[in-house]
Amino acid sequence: MSTVLELDRRHVWHPYTQHGDAPPPLVISRGSGAYLYDETGREIFDAISSWWVTLHGHAHPAIAAAIARQAAILEQVIFAPFTHEPASELAAALVERLPPGLTRVFFSDDGSTAVEVALKVALQYFTNQGEHRPLVAALDSAYHGDTFGAMSAGARGLFTDPFASHLFEVARLPDPSVDAPGCLAALDRLLDQRGEQVAALIVEPLLLGAGGMRMWDGATLRAMRERTKAAGVLLIADEVLTGFGRTGALFACSAAGVSPDIICLSKGLTGGFLPLGATVTTEAVFEAFRAADRRRAFFHGHSYTANPIACAAALASLALLDQRSADARDRIGHTHGERLARLARCSGVRHCRSLGTVAAFDLAGETGYLSPVGPELAAFALQRGVLLRPLGNVVYLLPPYCATTDDLDRAYNVIEAFLSRSA
Repeated sequence: MSTVLELDRRHVWHPYTQHGDAPPPLVISRGSGAYLYDETGREIFDAISSWWVTLHGHAHPAIAAAIARQAAILEQVIFAPFTHEPASELAAALVERLPPGLTRVFFSDDGSTAVEVALKVALQYFTNQGEHRPLVAALDSAYHGDTFGAMSAGARGLFTDPFASHLFEVARLPDPSVDAPGCLAALDRLLDQRGEQVAALIVEPLLLGAGGMRMWDGATLRAMRERTKAAGVLLIADEVLTGFGRTGALFACSAAGVSPDIICLSKGLTGGFLPLGATVTTEAVFEAFRAADRRRAFFHGHSYTANPIACAAALASLALLDQRSADARDRIGHTHGERLARLARCSGVRHCRSLGTVAAFDLAGETGYLSPVGPELAAFALQRGVLLRPLGNVVYLLPPYCATTDDLDRAYNVIEAFLSRSA
């Protein structure tokens, strides 16, 4: 056993891992482009962007150089009484690219904390104006993170059961990927019956990620925007997964022609190099906190808020989201379409679907996150040099934008070989 594995075995607690039966982790020594390399030098195609964060490829030289430059200038400073160039420039760059009306950026550490900020801002927004609106609405099949507010807004189940008694009440709407008319009808009833109590509706626009890569339409999102706006309810868009081109357009809300009141960003924000979250609001939301009364301030923060090195990485990543990146995303989407059409003819494959750079399908048999077919496929693929991490019986590909058609064909060929073996 290598020294790394021995130390890991003794001291490390891995996420989403049952250490009672999990095999030893694979030691990764380096990454380059769309590939990871283990300690023997074997290459592994990263078909899931290392938990959806790696936009442009591993160890991208432009982002690495930006990090090195910033680290030699200013590595960290408290962000309460101070500001700095990378944070202010990043805030302006985000506002320039986001849907119209989103103007104020609050930095945090990751996607879950970006959601926590959004929920707290929404609730305090009304409190600051003398209104009592304690209720948040959210979607069935949603996932917003693993902190307590994010868990409350997410679907209840395996991940949240041990904490159920500690989660706050949420008005739950039907999954729009399954029943869009029913979702809108439920929203209408909620706003009619309890509208004066609802502070916000939080959604993952167009793609419910960890809930099973469930895809829904922009028309339903626009209808939600119209209804919430008319009712004076804030719309929170959780674009932690969907932001920065994953669904094709730079942001899913932009593709749908929707401007939310609050948007949550993370994952690809730094190109996958460093943790960073951002919650961006409208000027109207921000103004509800600006006052001579300090009690109306937003008393929330993180030690590493707007870390200069992370902000520098994000600026470098944003600069890479140019026309070449858009063309690469289009190519990935086209390849998904061609290979999914072929996969759809395979026995046991259900509900092939794609959105931008995301492709997904379901495998017949036991459903849910604990379905054994997911780990079986993951192990089969890893042995053949492809990193997959199915959500139970839901298989997805979500590659970095530098992935070539040959890279994607490699992943799809491994999936087809697994299906042939299982047939």
